[in-house]
Amino acid sequence: MSASNTAGPRSFAAIDRFLAEAASDARRSGYVLLGDDAFLMQRARRGILDALVPSDLRDFCLHDLDLADTSIFEALDLAQTPSLMAPFQVLFIRNLKTLYGRGQKKDEFAAIDDYFRRANPQALIIFIADHIRLPQDLRTMDMQDKDRAEKIRETLGDACGIVELQHVSDDDAIQWAIRQAASQNIRLTDDAARELVDSLGAEMLTLESELSKLILYAESQNSSAIELADVETMVSAAKQRSLYELTDAISAKDAPRAVALLHGLLNASESGEDSAIGHVFSLAKTFRQMLVLNEKQVRDQRAIWQVLWPGFRVAPFAADALIAQARRYRDRSELTRGIELIARADAELRSNPADKRLVLERLVLRLAATNQPAAQDRLTDA
Repeated sequence: MSASNTAGPRSFAAIDRFLAEAASDARRSGYVLLGDDAFLMQRARRGILDALVPSDLRDFCLHDLDLADTSIFEALDLAQTPSLMAPFQVLFIRNLKTLYGRGQKKDEFAAIDDYFRRANPQALIIFIADHIRLPQDLRTMDMQDKDRAEKIRETLGDACGIVELQHVSDDDAIQWAIRQAASQNIRLTDDAARELVDSLGAEMLTLESELSKLILYAESQNSSAIELADVETMVSAAKQRSLYELTDAISAKDAPRAVALLHGLLNASESGEDSAIGHVFSLAKTFRQMLVLNEKQVRDQRAIWQVLWPGFRVAPFAADALIAQARRYRDRSELTRGIELIARADAELRSNPADKRLVLERLVLRLAATNQPAAQDRLTDA
């Protein structure tokens, strides 16, 4: 299912403007894609390839570079050198954060400034800054991410266009899902769309995958609509029950059962390891829910709906289980530490590690460790 063929709601406006400009005579020589939203990043890449990189010339004009392996000097030299086999070149340069590590990198930024003063008009450089998280509400942006984004604007903002990839809002995710289903001649009801987004937390890559399966299910049933019951049957209940079984094992400090349940979640997903970020998002949401329940000392279902706001609530069948899990954490710091570990795993997964399953296994073992700090240190050393 293509992400680029549906006119985007407000959350997609920055990407749509970028793609329109990049395909026109107003195109700049370089852009920075700022943000870690993998769905929007994928949407941008697909749009650029469709507009500027003919499929039969991609071996000659498309370059995927990583500054962890290739110096910026080599990348700029490649961009400046005309291709003998293709009229235009596109360079995606990952790991932009390496330019902002230790040392001032004066020579590197001088080379960048020199290139863009006399840039090759037949080349487009796209820097990937996915080490920065841009929430849908920028007022909640982490201070460290704010500082990182400001440094990029100060050093590259004059030479490159800055494209902000803010996370997609729940309302826009719902609107996107309804339009995407309509493009396949399937009506996704409002209630079904809301349940789908609430179940998956507006994690767009997972949402896209699950919506594809729902559309296929509707077609197999000779139905022209996806109803709330379809989402509850095909997506919400199974995924959430499996997730709460996993967090139950984690909160009970039953590491073997937790790892076995994790493997079951991965094996049940058609996208396998590619679903890792979605599972981490779900774990983060559940741990934040437990933290709220723990802080408010919630003891029964009547109170849970008062402390968890719409869009952050749990499925009714899981309410008692989640309350019981939250009560197992005597020390609030253990939950906050768990959220920190999940955030680190999320960052590691977004850096495209060689083995995503291993990242998730380490995370689950650390979360389920009986003596967390000491056990986590041993796992890190290993």
